[in-house]
Amino acid sequence: MNPALRWPHWLHVVLAAMFGALAAFGLSPFGYWTITCIALASVAPLFLASSTRARAAWVGWAFATGYFANALSWIIEPFQIDAERYAWMAPFALVFMAAGLALFWAFAFWFARGTREVGPRQAIVLALILSLVEMARGYVLTGFPWAGMAQIWVDAPAGQLLAWVGPYGLGAATFLLALPLGAAVADPRNGSALLWPVVAVVIFAGLALVQASNRPEVAETGHIVRLVQPNAPQEQKWDPSFAPLFFARQIEFTAADPRPDLIVWPETSVPAWLGSAGPYLEAIAEAARGTPVILGIQRGDGPRIYNSMIYLDEQGRQTGLYDKHHLVPFGEYVPFGDLMGKFGIHGMAATTGSGFSAGPGAAMLNAGKLGLALPLICYEAIFPQDVSAAPQRPDFLLQITNDAWFGTRTGPFQHLAQARMRAIEQGLPLARSANTGVSAMVDPYGNVVASLPLGQAGFVDAHLPAPLPPTLYARTGDGLTLGLLLMLLLLFRRNVRFGRA
Repeated sequence: MNPALRWPHWLHVVLAAMFGALAAFGLSPFGYWTITCIALASVAPLFLASSTRARAAWVGWAFATGYFANALSWIIEPFQIDAERYAWMAPFALVFMAAGLALFWAFAFWFARGTREVGPRQAIVLALILSLVEMARGYVLTGFPWAGMAQIWVDAPAGQLLAWVGPYGLGAATFLLALPLGAAVADPRNGSALLWPVVAVVIFAGLALVQASNRPEVAETGHIVRLVQPNAPQEQKWDPSFAPLFFARQIEFTAADPRPDLIVWPETSVPAWLGSAGPYLEAIAEAARGTPVILGIQRGDGPRIYNSMIYLDEQGRQTGLYDKHHLVPFGEYVPFGDLMGKFGIHGMAATTGSGFSAGPGAAMLNAGKLGLALPLICYEAIFPQDVSAAPQRPDFLLQITNDAWFGTRTGPFQHLAQARMRAIEQGLPLARSANTGVSAMVDPYGNVVASLPLGQAGFVDAHLPAPLPPTLYARTGDGLTLGLLLMLLLLFRRNVRFGRA
């Protein structure tokens, strides 16, 4: 008999919040995926013991609030950059973000508890609905898929299944394994109820090991990419007393021998707007001595401002431009910005005006002899759909970022983990230049083959791996996972009765 049936509802909610907070330790930099799976399995008995839909919703909301509060604790860091103006907002931002995202889970628990089935079957329905709402979280209101369940597997063999089913498919597999197993263990009177979840776990582990072990070798392109990391703290980045120092560092790193085939500077790495950056770009070209350079810079176009990436060719001429199109809400822009600006509320990352404008969308950047790069500026790398939206298959992914906003605890490592996931999903190498780290070259299997640690100024010359053939996920995107989830849910809908419980 499920022991949670004897416990009061308030204890269910408290335990769910504790399990949720523990589940976040499966994310980078910890990587304890076993804790996440145990925590998910442990919430299943609490869900099944909820006597009403409303109580089930509270359990789901509490678990997710604990999970997101721990996973997104780094979100307080941007508010400390200009603490005098923004520090008071930090706890509210974390609480409202965690509690708001948890509403997706609350709905899933509420909906699934309406079934009159019991045990693992009802846990399977919960897993399917959770998978769908997690997918919705990645899309609704521009989306925020940070801390998705698939992220716990990035350093495990199961992470290679991203090439088949993508992040939402792997997240769904996690739910479908952990929740029914937890439900079966909670009430072991029916032996067959435990058999099928155990079989599912064994099959999942087998598929993961097969995919991880049956991989062709990654070839080398023969090209060397220099990743530049100036390590500019955000509070000093635009300070006139410090900005020349950080620019000089990048010039020094750019001029170092031996010469690479491409040099990459991080996001907003030039202390001038593109329209007036002529002297800076000339200095960069002189230091590069015939090597192309890709760098981040801000630019204006009439009343609009953009967070951009440009390509300087061998002669130092700008021959490529990309404008970031997936912006950070309240960071780079504020919804209803003109109205909010009247109240002094602006995007924190914007150095002027009410915030950045979005570029036209995913685009290619010609990287000369290295081929076509798909540019991703900072936050864009957390969205698998932004990579899938590329107009054609690139030769490599290229992310420039300023992770100084994320502090030094968990945020930068979670950001890197998500960028590595994009490499696995597409079967493409990823070159990543980060202002304060972690700058890295990632192969198509998500392995970091060269890197600079967090908080260190310097550069790393890394061999650019060759791309793999297009993966299944690269061909299907999220459509395959969505279709499978809906099909499974419809199959259960035929056999599961929904009531008012």
